[in-house]
Amino acid sequence: MKEDQRVVDIQNVVQFVLEIDKLKAVLRKVKPVGESRYENTAEHSWQIAVFALSLAGTLGLAVDVSQVIAMLLVHDIGEIDAGDKFVFAPDGWEERKAAELRAVERIFSFAPGATAKVLLDLWKEFDAGETAEAKFAKAIDRSMPVLLNLSNRGGSWIENGVSYERVLARVGPEIENGCPELWAFMKRQLETAREQGFFAPTQA
Repeated sequence: MKEDQRVVDIQNVVQFVLEIDKLKAVLRKVKPVGESRYENTAEHSWQIAVFALSLAGTLGLAVDVSQVIAMLLVHDIGEIDAGDKFVFAPDGWEERKAAELRAVERIFSFAPGATAKVLLDLWKEFDAGETAEAKFAKAIDRSMPVLLNLSNRGGSWIENGVSYERVLARVGPEIENGCPELWAFMKRQLETAREQGFFAPTQA
C-alpha cells in the first residue's frame, strides 16, 4: 500500500470513529443500576461485549468469542440515525430493521471499503441470527435490559406498563435459543420479580 493511500485510509477510519461518537448521545429507556438517568447506547454496547466475554468463558461455550464481541460492538450503531426502540415494545420491528440497515450503510461508508464491508457483514450476521455466534450475541443483548430492570426493582417495566408476560414473550425465545443456561437462570429471577411486583399488571 502506498504511503498516500495509507494516510487516506487512516483519515477515513478516524472519520468513521468520530461519526460513531454520536452513539453516546442516543439514550435508551433503561437506567444503569442505582442511577436516575437513562443509559446511552454506547454504554450498552460496551457492557454486553464484556458480558459476552465473561459468560462464554465461564460456561466454556463453543463459540468464537471475538466474533461475538465484534457483532455486539456494531449491532446498535444504526441507532445514531434511527434512535433507540424500546426492546419491550410489542410491534414495529420490521420497519425498525429496515431503518437501521439504511443507517449502518451510511455510517459504515465513512470507513475504507474493505473495513466497511467487514462491519456491514458483522451487522447482517447479528441481524440474521443464524450462526451460533449470532444466537449467543442476541441472547446477551436481550438479557441486559432485563438484568438492569431486575436490579432496579422493575425500572422501565413499571414506567412503561410492561407485564411479566410481555417480557417473557419478547426476550425469552432468543435468550433460550442462544444460551439455555442463561435463560434458566433469568427465568428464576423473573419469577421472583413477579412475586415482588416488578411488573405492570397483565392487560386483558
